[in-house]
Amino acid sequence: MKFAGDRLFASIVLILVVGGIALFTSAALGLLARVGASPWHLVLSQIGLGLVPGFILLVILRFTPPARLAQFVVPFYVAMLVITALVFVPHVGLSLNGARRWINLGFTTFQPGEFLKIGVVLMLAAYLAHAKTKIKDIRTGLVPFALIVGVPCLLLIAMPNTSTTLIVGLTCAAMYFLAGAPLRDFVIMIVGSAVALVALVYMRPYLRERVMTFVHPKDNAQTTGYHIQQSLIAIGSGRITGRGFGQSVQKFNYLPEAESDSVFAVYGEEFGFIGTVLLVILFVAFAMRGLIIASGAASIFGTLAATGLTLLITFSAFMNIGALLGIMPLTGLPLPFISHGGTALMAALASVGIILNVAAHRPKRRKALD
Repeated sequence: MKFAGDRLFASIVLILVVGGIALFTSAALGLLARVGASPWHLVLSQIGLGLVPGFILLVILRFTPPARLAQFVVPFYVAMLVITALVFVPHVGLSLNGARRWINLGFTTFQPGEFLKIGVVLMLAAYLAHAKTKIKDIRTGLVPFALIVGVPCLLLIAMPNTSTTLIVGLTCAAMYFLAGAPLRDFVIMIVGSAVALVALVYMRPYLRERVMTFVHPKDNAQTTGYHIQQSLIAIGSGRITGRGFGQSVQKFNYLPEAESDSVFAVYGEEFGFIGTVLLVILFVAFAMRGLIIASGAASIFGTLAATGLTLLITFSAFMNIGALLGIMPLTGLPLPFISHGGTALMAALASVGIILNVAAHRPKRRKALD
């Protein structure tokens, strides 16, 4: 039976997922020393509550007819807004470290913001495909864009989840200008975003601390700068070839959030410079192949949706890697397909399902070229 989709893209994702589970398992072993707990419940939850349902969503979305997929965009977008707003409802939303990003399901938690990102991308893609050249008019271009993207971003900022807000904003801006938005809107968005970002940094002390730690990483090495210092020690300890799989030292008692936000640092220590370069190449290949699929889509909606979903994952990956390398402020973003978080893994695999759907419905002539 001939594979209908994109073999290369599917292969890249398979490598990231299988390798990610292995790396996550190694990083989770740090729990033995940090909290004295068994890491296996985390590994099993990552597989049972992330990988398995994520793969089911991937298959469903891959084989959903494009016309039917487009019909569910608006209901899905609205549903994600409502579900995300539930994090602010007492006894429903779960607060952790001053943030309300999770819904308590009893047996586990669910992070609706991960699926809200997909909803925003699909909704914007659907609107831009419908509006076409009308987006050059500010009333049918920038104003609807601000509403579609702005309302979810306000929810994310209120949680607070500034890093996800930034990812959504960058992705949607790229989609908007790919659709043919005028330079005027670009200038307005740059100025507005800069003002909003400065205001957030001024109003939220933890953001100021992250910025100052980025500017002066060696200051307060035992407090605000501790995370980045331990990350750099871990990555530097890997040297050229790494200590070997499972041999990270920093994941035991030193590196904060080794199995989630800092999993790349564990990877760098275990696989060294060569390993980290290969991982970066994998994410670059993911981005390039996703954008190639988008360029050959059968519809404007398919092009914009595949572009947006590819960028969501790619931006998250490189912002996570950049933060742990000290070349940008810490963000708290997970490393897609690898970091702990069942909802994030589910959402990433669901995104892959939609991208493969776009690939499978490319015009026959385009498929033959691939």
